[in-house]
Amino acid sequence: MARRVPRDESLSRVHGVGALFAAAYGNVGSSIYYALGVTAAFALGLTPIAFVISGLIFAATAATYAEATVMFPEAGGSSSFARHAFNEFVSFVAAWGQMLNYTITVAISAFFVPHYLAVFWPALGHSPGDVIGGAALVVGLAALNIRGTEESSKLNLILAVADLATQVVLVGIGVVLVLSPQVLVDNVHLGVAPSWSDFALGIAVGMIAYTGIETISNMSEEAKDASKTVPRAAGLVVAAVLGLYLLIPIVALSAMPVVQNTAGHYITELGTKYADDPILGIVENLGLSHGPTEILRYYVGVLAAVILLIATNAGLIGVSRLTYSMGQHRQLPEGLRQVHPKYRTPYIAIVIFAGVAIITMLPGKTNFLATLYSFGAMLSFTIAHIAVIKLRKSQGDAERHWKPPMNVHAFGFDVPLTAVFGGLGTFAAWIVVMALNPSTLFVGTGWMLLGITVYVLYRRNQGLPLTRTVKVLTPEPLGVEEVEYQSILVAFEDDESFSPEMVATAVKLASKRRRGIHVHSMMTVPTDLPLNADLPDAEREAQRRVEEAKLIGGARVTGHVARVRPGQAGYSVSEEAEEIQAAAVVVGLRYRNGAPQYDKTLQTILGERPCRVIVVSEPPDKPGGIPGPTGALVEAT
Repeated sequence: MARRVPRDESLSRVHGVGALFAAAYGNVGSSIYYALGVTAAFALGLTPIAFVISGLIFAATAATYAEATVMFPEAGGSSSFARHAFNEFVSFVAAWGQMLNYTITVAISAFFVPHYLAVFWPALGHSPGDVIGGAALVVGLAALNIRGTEESSKLNLILAVADLATQVVLVGIGVVLVLSPQVLVDNVHLGVAPSWSDFALGIAVGMIAYTGIETISNMSEEAKDASKTVPRAAGLVVAAVLGLYLLIPIVALSAMPVVQNTAGHYITELGTKYADDPILGIVENLGLSHGPTEILRYYVGVLAAVILLIATNAGLIGVSRLTYSMGQHRQLPEGLRQVHPKYRTPYIAIVIFAGVAIITMLPGKTNFLATLYSFGAMLSFTIAHIAVIKLRKSQGDAERHWKPPMNVHAFGFDVPLTAVFGGLGTFAAWIVVMALNPSTLFVGTGWMLLGITVYVLYRRNQGLPLTRTVKVLTPEPLGVEEVEYQSILVAFEDDESFSPEMVATAVKLASKRRRGIHVHSMMTVPTDLPLNADLPDAEREAQRRVEEAKLIGGARVTGHVARVRPGQAGYSVSEEAEEIQAAAVVVGLRYRNGAPQYDKTLQTILGERPCRVIVVSEPPDKPGGIPGPTGALVEAT
């Protein structure tokens, strides 16, 4: 067989500072397309100050996430921190708040896509076109995620860089053409425009611009030397967004100053006419001639729509993965994380939470979506800050490879002032959002009570304690508990050979410092067809095995589909293991009528033996050739 050209996704590739920064900025940067207008509606001329204050709170939050992520380099963010610091119930509260974040991310990102595409079709810029368009987008992406899709990290990186460059260019043009310090001063009428309560709400709402820091935590398992790359990436994200989120509002309010309308109310077009597409508002008010303005409008409209579409899809992916993780920790009923029998994706969770996103979108109220998003985010952030303070006390002697500056020894341990300041800030923002928005208070509280009720009833029904961590049983490797492999190849020949326990075994054995696990999912091409024949059904089935493995193993799992001829699967696995320099191969052993079946594929792999071979064996009474949780594990060296 011809050798495959090495791919960038090989196991030796791990994320450095640049990749972590790009991923996090891709999430944070997308929020400017809706956060700017919503914040300006409340904070008016003090919008730049509101972003600076919320940005300082974000910087403290980033420091908290960096410390805890370096200490526990695993996906989960605030939920994981709470589990280590407190117990499973507090972890659930944080996770359920994150679930609200993901759901509203889907709703608010999808809702704003039509507004930016309105440069081509104006009907999308107002009701009902925006609601219909946003709902259709959610339905379409939910269907794609149910069938199984693969993310393109390279495309996301390119778009993040293009987005950052576009914002820098707009700021540069705005500084030259429209920036006016006098206009900025005249925009402010302290205590009146904005009122102090509206200014406080503007700060709280402005926090939605900074909530992508969870991304770095969720990617920590893929980070190279997490103790260095995670803090540096978080610092770069903070620096970038603080700078842009100060300069962009300054340019915007110079171009669209605060004025009094006929009713005597102070307003800015940034928070009224352009509330749903604020960056387009900046483009149209830069004072450029018609030609350049139109080019910029179309460019920004397309770029914003694509980035917001990716943010919508990322929210749906987050929902599916978080649901699966919560199910593994017995926080949600098994039915919610049930995978589709054909597509092997958590379709029930995707359908339910996509439906919730559409319901929250139906009123067409951007302020409501923004404050509800802030409700969940501020709750999760506050728990993260408190968890880090608690860990400083309860695990004060634990090794910490990175700690933020400004620590004070008090109460018998080193108190991180960043966590204290960040926790007070996010908690205050959470209170402000609830106090000044009765609808947000009602819906947000109802959401949390619903989740807690389901959690308590489920745990009671299963006879599980509310506060103890109880994970779904996964196979324990036999005789190799102390072995840690830098890279593991997991091979699946067909749907019958797919085994969640094989993936779980690989996760247990893979080094925690590297990406570590690669799925080799094969599809057999008949000899009477060319190897590159169009076989969409077979390719989809093979790709689904990769996607389900990612759901089980998280961000550490990569994978690809390999085309093989009949009888050549074993050679394909061996060749792949040699090419990616795998330290171990995990394969399954099937049974038929109670007897183990050493088929040709397994015999070939054991004969070639490119590295250590780990055979996961299912119990003989389990039909279909799929190992059960009591399966044995055998090594061949």
